Amino acid sequence: MPAPRHALTDFITRQWQHRGWFAWLMLPFSWLFGAIAALRRLAYRRGWFASTRLPMPVIVVGNVTVGGTGKTPAVIALAHALAAVGLRPGVVSRGYGATLTRPRRVQPGARADEVGDEPLLIARSTDVPVWVYPDRALCAQAMLVSHPGINVLLLDDGLQHYRLQRDFEIVLFDGRMGGNGWLLPAGPLREPLSRPRDATLINDPFFRPSPDQPDTFGMRLELDDAWQLADPALVRPLSTFAGRKVLAAAGIGNPGRFFASLREAGLTVETLPLPDHYDFADNPFIGHAAAEAAEVILITEKDAVKCERLPAPLDPRIWVVPTLPVIDPGLIEKIRRTVVARCQAAPTAAAGAAAAAAANEQKERQDGQPAA
Repeated sequence: MPAPRHALTDFITRQWQHRGWFAWLMLPFSWLFGAIAALRRLAYRRGWFASTRLPMPVIVVGNVTVGGTGKTPAVIALAHALAAVGLRPGVVSRGYGATLTRPRRVQPGARADEVGDEPLLIARSTDVPVWVYPDRALCAQAMLVSHPGINVLLLDDGLQHYRLQRDFEIVLFDGRMGGNGWLLPAGPLREPLSRPRDATLINDPFFRPSPDQPDTFGMRLELDDAWQLADPALVRPLSTFAGRKVLAAAGIGNPGRFFASLREAGLTVETLPLPDHYDFADNPFIGHAAAEAAEVILITEKDAVKCERLPAPLDPRIWVVPTLPVIDPGLIEKIRRTVVARCQAAPTAAAGAAAAAAANEQKERQDGQPAA
């Protein structure tokens, strides 16, 4: 049986919430980390490192903290909301965990190990094009070739990817906020909390903006009816599982958020936190005492796209709990105004698409096969 989340990971995560002995011990290394990060930002601002400007507005969704804060649900919600106001969004992501030799479109029928679990979930949850590649600038250019009608790009988890210039930056937090406020490794921050941004998004159902928090918006994740992994057509309200022996498992950045949501829905659950991006190459439920005794196993959508690797027949006890992300409409309107202003001022995408097409064709000739 694979190990659950490593004890060292949980220890460090707890230490990052206050300025205890561990944080003070790591503080000198944080100064070095901060200096390197600041120098890198300066290099892009001064043009010492090259960056790419796309012929479309670029909206970045990211965080200044390590760990999961809800970026994937936020991107899904933004893609739906932007399409609803008449825009044509596309999504570019790194494709964490996938082995990629060139930019690739994420088809809903792909496997998570081919394209990454989060991009696959985005592709299955929206009708917008989703492309993956570590070089997000090249990936976006390739996407323009196949989808020249896209007029706004959502960059998933790209806040520190300065090779791609952006028009609107959203910094996402969950209930942990900035922890102890210190940079790695003394704290959870990749960049200072004072980092400029266009909007702050708080993934917390109890968050309420106040007048002294300009450009700060809320997001909440509402649990939907569960569907059975072995038979997705079989759907049940979560209340169906009340009073039963339930195991909740989650391989996400903050599994505690998922477990707390289930308890708030009235369920009593045993919990199995798994490492973020857990690939389910091994079945974590075999040999686990709580899993053996459970009548129902509840997992997240992010885990469900990887459970397809489990051998058939799939365990009928496994049910997937979708989340419905709800974002403050004020943020959507702010983004819409930014996108409209940029579209009115920017040239058409034709020049950028032509350049990307030429680069893609050259890659095909070099490799002797069509670029994905």
